Amino acid sequence: MKSRGTLLFSALFMALFGFLAAYLPEPTPPGDKQSVIIQTMMQNLARFHYQPMKIDDEFSGRAYDYYLNDVDGARLFFTQDDIAAFAPNKFMVDDQVKTGSYEFFDLVQERWGNALDKTEAYFKDILSKPIDLERGGEITVRDDDSGWAANDKALRNYWEEYITRDILNQIIQKEEENQKDEELTVKPSTKEVEEQVRKKTLERYEGWFERMREAKLSMRRSQYLNALTSMFDPHTSYYRPKDKESFDIRFSGRLEGIGATLQNHDTYTKVATLVVGGPAWKAKELEEEDLIMAVRQEGEEEAVDIKDMLVEDVVQYIRGKKGTTVFLKIKKPDGTIKEISIVRDVVVIDDRFAKSLIVDGAGEGEKVGYINLPSFYADFQNEDGRFSAKDIKIELEKLKDREVDGIVLDLRNNGGGSLRDVVDMTGFFIPEGPVVQVAGRGGRKEILRDKDPSVIWDGPLVVLVNQYSASASEILAAALQDYNRAVIVGSTSTFGKGTVQRFIDLDRTIPGRTDIKPLGTVKLTMQKFYRINGGSTQLRGVEPDIVLPDSRSLLETGERQQTAPLKWTKIDAADYSQNVYQIDFMETLREKSNERVASNATFQKIAENAKRVKRQRDRKTYPLSLTEYQAMDRANKTEAEMYKDLFDDVVNPGVFNIEVDLEEIMVDESKEARNDEFKKGVSKDVYIQEALNIIADMRELE
Repeated sequence: MKSRGTLLFSALFMALFGFLAAYLPEPTPPGDKQSVIIQTMMQNLARFHYQPMKIDDEFSGRAYDYYLNDVDGARLFFTQDDIAAFAPNKFMVDDQVKTGSYEFFDLVQERWGNALDKTEAYFKDILSKPIDLERGGEITVRDDDSGWAANDKALRNYWEEYITRDILNQIIQKEEENQKDEELTVKPSTKEVEEQVRKKTLERYEGWFERMREAKLSMRRSQYLNALTSMFDPHTSYYRPKDKESFDIRFSGRLEGIGATLQNHDTYTKVATLVVGGPAWKAKELEEEDLIMAVRQEGEEEAVDIKDMLVEDVVQYIRGKKGTTVFLKIKKPDGTIKEISIVRDVVVIDDRFAKSLIVDGAGEGEKVGYINLPSFYADFQNEDGRFSAKDIKIELEKLKDREVDGIVLDLRNNGGGSLRDVVDMTGFFIPEGPVVQVAGRGGRKEILRDKDPSVIWDGPLVVLVNQYSASASEILAAALQDYNRAVIVGSTSTFGKGTVQRFIDLDRTIPGRTDIKPLGTVKLTMQKFYRINGGSTQLRGVEPDIVLPDSRSLLETGERQQTAPLKWTKIDAADYSQNVYQIDFMETLREKSNERVASNATFQKIAENAKRVKRQRDRKTYPLSLTEYQAMDRANKTEAEMYKDLFDDVVNPGVFNIEVDLEEIMVDESKEARNDEFKKGVSKDVYIQEALNIIADMRELE
């Protein structure tokens, strides 16, 4: 299926604040709140986007197709009759947008509601009687490139095929579980398993449809607005006020509240997890699986009944300022109902932060520092907030004090983050100098520099990346590569996101109209960044100095697979040099690594596994006979069995915490358990093993 919309892991680069002094307000467009939102959003895109586009029939046609694919990409709800009803709008979306009209959106929502009623009746009828497990034939799973069902009869037939495949898959899984269950002395028959699976599937589908029906109109309208923004580039998007608040929390890694993640469960809200060290965890009264029935604020007598309320609304009552108290009426799994109080506090989500270990190196007596950085986080709203650059500096200094012989910085799966932090971080490894070039609309260029001549780490450095290392990760890897300061190691290429986004608060772009505010926020691409050698990471990403096999290397991933990505371009190089540590033996390092990889059984199996993963991803057709499905499943599992132990062996036996870190880790069992898992993962990571080998080669070749 084609990728659509802004990536969940796409980075926000925030370089400057107070952009254009309240954005030079324009007259407020006419109309109600929703009309003002769409017109104001489009005005800001026209004024500030890096590559503004004409809002014409071509734009309209692309947005029309994108939105319908986003609403029904699996082709489970609409028929060609619906598409025919939508068709007159295909080249009218641009005109509707300019006048603040949601005519196309409203029509889609109307027919979407009808489609839900119709298809709900389908699955309830299909699942009301035994599924023919040997009906035969096959299903070709539909996606964006598929047409819509010709009519209701064809759509219902597809639902039968879709549900049959679902049931077949679950029966196979359930029968395998039953075979392994030693307490089951009498194994259920296939007929009994089918009945059990069918009942659970009905409950699952009912929950799915209930969630779709309960989705707020504002959420569905936001989906439409983002179909429009996606025409500009994959990382430009509209945020409702609640969505922006959630983004800020993810970006900063902290919030003020009770420290619990929640989810809808039947008519109430269930506690999914507790943040270790958070207020709820400390109070010891709220537990996972508890149901929250009502919420009362400090100083108020009446509690708010949250029955049938969506989680995003519930959290608005539970979150609050540090030091305030919230009262929760909860129902325990055993049926006990009680009211508890929790004093809100700052909750820090520590799994998102940098952490380090010491690993025995490949050379005799070598100690290597390993740093894992999940994202380039930054808490701009709080003076005492966590910033990735500050945290990396602390980790480097701790490792330096332990006199490590090299550093491995792991940026795999790091989707990026703060531009300011990546500039500061690069400076820890080089003396002052340019880090990245940023070019805005019209070619206006700025060079962002590290201005601190000091260097924290001047020894061997390896940076691990993969195809999901994006944005800020690519800036850091590219800068260190251009300076010839580090060896970049990993997948064929990084993600390829070379654009800079900033948030614009729509409220600040129009005067007055407090009656309709807040309007939300638009995150838009305003600049592209370039390497100091003049090339862009856009689309092409960063090609590692040493490429290692990867199980997902044959899959189509990255920026080029997104909707409407900006093109690769090049500008003049900056003047740059460094004399801290020069790698004058890169080709020798590559040859040595290639020799090791060629003789490493694990890496060879990873390369073979990439072909299997590609075949499975490309498969769209499945049998609708239990016998044939079982045969296919057995073949897949037999093949997968060959690769299941890829990361079972300990390849890095000497993995240790720094002593000063243990003081905090050992304060509770949960942190200790997470730390044990972290160390275990490092000990079995063949990519880290090769990074250690490269560090040893660097020391030898110096």
